[in-house]
Amino acid sequence: MPQFFLNKRLIILLVSIIVLVALIGFSLRDRSKLTWPEQFVRDTTGWFQSLVSRPANYLAGFFENLQDLQNTYEENEELKTRVEKIASLEAEIQELKKDNKELRDVLDAKQTLRDFEPLPATVIGRNPDRWHEIMIINKGKTDGIEKNMAVVTATGLVGKVKSVNQFSSTVQLLSAMDPKNRISAVIQGEKDVYGFVQGFDAKKKLLMVKAIPSSEKIEKGQTVITSGMGGVFPKGLIIGKVEEVKPDQYGLNQTALIKPGADFYDIENVIVIKRLMTQPDRSAMKAGKEEEL
Repeated sequence: MPQFFLNKRLIILLVSIIVLVALIGFSLRDRSKLTWPEQFVRDTTGWFQSLVSRPANYLAGFFENLQDLQNTYEENEELKTRVEKIASLEAEIQELKKDNKELRDVLDAKQTLRDFEPLPATVIGRNPDRWHEIMIINKGKTDGIEKNMAVVTATGLVGKVKSVNQFSSTVQLLSAMDPKNRISAVIQGEKDVYGFVQGFDAKKKLLMVKAIPSSEKIEKGQTVITSGMGGVFPKGLIIGKVEEVKPDQYGLNQTALIKPGADFYDIENVIVIKRLMTQPDRSAMKAGKEEEL
């Protein structure tokens, strides 16, 4: 009996497999019309597929959009970095161009200097509170720098060495509010007119040349240079050009307002002037012009 049921189950399994294969083969046939069970199964399957595919496609699209957004963000960050690098390079190029022009101008100026030895230097420090008064350069006693040496740029005189250390020096600018800061100057023209650079008009940003006799005629645009009579500064260093002339408070002399040849605000490269000629006797100079202090 158990053997019979075992054989019966085997027969049922074989028959089921045959029927399934027949149905599969029947369903695979190219027919224009399906049976209602096939139609029911196909419609049901299609409905379930549609029901599942919409959320699946939505989720897939959502994650795909997130990935695209992440890629866009990364690309944007990379582009920002490149733009920053380009801006940095442009700024560096502009700075190099400026330095190159200044150094070329300084080189040209060195070739026109007479009676003194030019010592190139670089500004390494400026106090914001005293920006228009002093600056520090990278040359000192070891380079032959001495107190009261003139300091110029390619466009004109900027000041003098006030104090010297071993490897650096402090330069007092012409724009410093120091009554002792005087330089003997010449206003060039058909007749040279002498005076002293003493004082700075902070509002107009002009130097003042004082002690000009009231009888002398000074015109706008005349060039002002160092006279060399003080025994410290060599003759011929450009100071600037006359902007206007006005009488002093007593009316005995005139004061000329001079537009500096150098830009006191923006100074990076300078030349320290080491005078080669022997300084004249100080006592002899008192009979003529006062020396630069």
